Amino acid sequence: METILIVDDDHDLQFLITEILQDEGYSTITAGDGRQAIKTVKKQSPQIMLLDLKLPDMNGMQVLEEIRKFDPAVIVIMLTAYGDVKDAVKAMKLGAFDYLTKPCDNEELVLVIKKALRTRHLSDEVASLKKQLAEQTAIKQTVVGESPQMQHILKQVQIIAPTNMTVIIQGKSGTGKELIAKMIHHVSPRKDQPFLAIDCGAIPETLVESELFGHEKGAFTGADTQQKGKFEEADGGTLFLDEITNLPKAAQVKLLRVVQERQLQRIGGRKHIKIDVRIIVATNIEIATAVKQGIFREDLFHRLNEFAISLPPLRERREDILVLAKHFLDEANQEFGKHIKGFSSETVQLMLEYPWTGNVRELRNEIRNAALLTESESIRPGHLSAHLIEPQDTNTFPNMFEENMSFEDLTRKFERSLIIRALQKASGNKVKAAKILQINRKQLYRKMERLGM
Repeated sequence: METILIVDDDHDLQFLITEILQDEGYSTITAGDGRQAIKTVKKQSPQIMLLDLKLPDMNGMQVLEEIRKFDPAVIVIMLTAYGDVKDAVKAMKLGAFDYLTKPCDNEELVLVIKKALRTRHLSDEVASLKKQLAEQTAIKQTVVGESPQMQHILKQVQIIAPTNMTVIIQGKSGTGKELIAKMIHHVSPRKDQPFLAIDCGAIPETLVESELFGHEKGAFTGADTQQKGKFEEADGGTLFLDEITNLPKAAQVKLLRVVQERQLQRIGGRKHIKIDVRIIVATNIEIATAVKQGIFREDLFHRLNEFAISLPPLRERREDILVLAKHFLDEANQEFGKHIKGFSSETVQLMLEYPWTGNVRELRNEIRNAALLTESESIRPGHLSAHLIEPQDTNTFPNMFEENMSFEDLTRKFERSLIIRALQKASGNKVKAAKILQINRKQLYRKMERLGM
């Protein structure tokens, strides 16, 4: 039900407008001066405000300007005497939706209110669609690359999203399991409902059941109030249970029952509460392996395993490394106000050869750190973390030789290896690295520039 705030110091007019609007099915609240109106908007967030131009403490223009600072979404309709129409027009230039002259015509009042609400609903819908589009675009760019593996996963998401089937997402840490879960939610019929994520390994064992299923007041020591669990909070939407294999056995039993019956009981409660929740779970180990090890119930596994998606580690889809790196660089440029154009050829080679044990998360962190530190137009090896640069072993000099390598190329390779080793020992500090190499800082910069570092 839409709420309309009536701001006027004339109590008879307040009563009259309240009667008219409540007969039309609207909820109304009233305020007699500007300061009370501002407090009411902050506290109750009405959809529409009928605002008198002349109030005892502030004029309507001042109230309008103040409210626009913290709630630009509320639609303001000015109430004015016939002789103050010019002021009402000025108010519209400040953002008021319309104005009505007092005494208000009942039919005109209702028509203006309905028109204002249609405008508000349309604005809310546009804002919601823009937000969803931005989220979907960001998720897709972050997760999906050009590799055949990720294109296949994208197809799986499109197939499974419209259904209510439970999904298991498996993959190493940092591969983007939660982002895939969000993608499923955002392209599903539940996209306008809540998406809640919970890390099953981060909740103390004694609180897991309360966190998931809720509790009644007095159910246990410290339960001073009734509390809904995540299942109830996500009703109508999607609940993402990350690291599902970390759930204690007792919670697994109760989860199995909730998944089967689609209803739950809060701790200490007797009432059965029906729920409508899409469940997506994730784990960084094979659940089948956890079942064999006896740490996860087999019956729960089969109940959850309606559809499975396996995310490959980044090292198995190297086609995506540069696509993701460019996306993360664009993010960093925007966040840090930088204008870095790309990566040097040496940096590209290092990124493609590095194993990325932390997967997409590690790549993102690396690019953000490098972008923050560099002041040049491209990211070079010297801007990367020391552990990312694998130096040649200078104790095995013959390993540096390659067939048909010229003396100049061998010299460059050896010099580059020495600089990288020095940067590692200096934890990336170029001044310290120069001292290790017994050259000055400018000489080191020139050498790194010449070597494309």
